[in-house]
Amino acid sequence: MTPASPSLMPLRPPPPVSSNPLLRMARDLAAERRATVPFPAGWTRFSMRRTTAFSRKPLPLLLEAYERFGPVFTVRVLHGNVVFMLGPEANHHMTVSHAANFSWREGHLGDMIPLLGDGLLTIDGEFHHRSRQIMLPAFHREQIARAQETMDDEVTRALADWRPGDGVDLYAWTRVLALRIAMRALFGLNPEDRAAQDFEDALGFWSRDYTLQVLRGPGTPWRRLQQARRRLDALIFAEIDRRRAIGERGEDILSLLLDATDEDGEGLSNAHIRDEVMTLLFAGHDTTTSTVAFLFYELARDPDARMRVVQDLAGGSTAELELALDETLRLYPPAWIGPRRALEPFEFAGVQVPGGVPVNYCSWASHRLPDVWPDPERFDPQRFAPGNRERIPKGAYVPFGGGSRTCIGMRFGQQEIRMIATAILERFEPELAPGYELEIRQMPTIGPKHGLPLVLRERASASPGASVAA
Repeated sequence: MTPASPSLMPLRPPPPVSSNPLLRMARDLAAERRATVPFPAGWTRFSMRRTTAFSRKPLPLLLEAYERFGPVFTVRVLHGNVVFMLGPEANHHMTVSHAANFSWREGHLGDMIPLLGDGLLTIDGEFHHRSRQIMLPAFHREQIARAQETMDDEVTRALADWRPGDGVDLYAWTRVLALRIAMRALFGLNPEDRAAQDFEDALGFWSRDYTLQVLRGPGTPWRRLQQARRRLDALIFAEIDRRRAIGERGEDILSLLLDATDEDGEGLSNAHIRDEVMTLLFAGHDTTTSTVAFLFYELARDPDARMRVVQDLAGGSTAELELALDETLRLYPPAWIGPRRALEPFEFAGVQVPGGVPVNYCSWASHRLPDVWPDPERFDPQRFAPGNRERIPKGAYVPFGGGSRTCIGMRFGQQEIRMIATAILERFEPELAPGYELEIRQMPTIGPKHGLPLVLRERASASPGASVAA
C-alpha cells in the first residue's frame, strides 16, 4: 500500500482533556457564567426530579419542552443548563449549514474519551477531516462487497445452534456477532468473544446514574471501565505490534492506519491507531446490535409488515426490508443525541443562544415530532416508500447525523443488518417472549434495557442451507 502523502496528512492529536467529572462540571458552570446573552426559554432551575427523568426517560421530557417552548429551549440537567434544538431546520443548522460553530470534543461527547480516546467521534477540525480521509477507502462499496463473505460466514456460524422452539436474547446474541464481524472485516483481528463482554463492561459505565459515574476507587463503575479498557487495549496493541514487526498488511482500516504518515513523513503513533480502532469497534458493535433488536421488536408486533418483508425476500428483493429498516432507524436512532458546544453566540428561529455552552440536537426526539411526522409513534415503513420519502422535509431524518460527520460506517452497518435480518427471517418466524415489555436505556446509545427475548418459530419455507448473502 502506498503511504499517504505527507503534505496531505498534518495529523497531530488534539491536546488532552480532563476525565475528572468535577473539573468538567466546573468548566460547564464557568461557561454558563460567561454567557453574554440569556439562555433560551425553558426549565433553567435545578431539579433533581427532572435530572433523574432526563437520565432515565429523556424522550417524553424533550417532546414536552418542544411543545411548550418551541424548537430551541433550555433544560438544566444536574449542574448546568443545556440548550436543545429540535426539528428539521435545527438538525440542518447544527450538522450542515452552521456545523463549524459547534465542537464535538468540547461537548458532552467528550465524556467518551476515557474509552475511545481521540477517535473520529471525539475530535474536530482538520484532525478529524484528515483522520476521516484515511479511513474512507475502507468503507467504499467495493470494500463492503468484499466484507460480505466474512459477514456471511459469521452469521451462519452464529445461527448454527438455533432450533425451532428455542428462546434467544436477540440483543445479546447480536452484540457478540457484530463485534466478531467488525474485528474480522474491518481490522483483520482474531475475534474473541471475551472482547464483547469487555465492551459491555466498559459501556456499562455510561448507563449508570451520573452520581455513580463521578465516583472513583475500587468497586466503582469507573474502575470497571478502566479494567475493561486495559484488556481491550492489550488486544489491539498486540495486533499493532505484530503487524509492525512482520510487515503484514491487508485491505482493512488497521493496515491503512499503519501505513499513513503525518506532515513530517512520520508514521502514526500506536495510540492514535488504537483510538480509531476502538472508536470504530464501538460504533460497529453498539449501533448494529440496537438496530437489529428494534427491527425485530417492531416486526414481531406488526404481522402485516413482517409478511411483506418475508414475501419480498422470498422473491429475491430486499425493498420491503429496507423500508422497515428506515422506519426502525426513525423510531430508534442508535446515536440518539448529538452533543456539541457552541463556539460563538448565534441565533436560531429568532432566539439568541450563548456561545461556549452545551448545545444538543436529538434525532430521537426530532423523529417523533407530530408536526413533522404524522402519527409519529406508529411503526409505518411505508413512510419511506417511493412517493412518500420525497415529501420528508430536509433535515427531518438524521439517524446517521449529517454533513461532514455523517456516520462513516453507515453502508457497512446497513449491509450487516440486512444480512442478519435476512438470515433469521428466511429460517424462523421469531415471536416476542410472553410478557415482554420494551424498556429503553440510553447513554451512550439507545438499546433495549432488558434485551430482546424471542421465541423461535419455524418458517415453513425455511432453507437452512441457503446463503445469507444479499
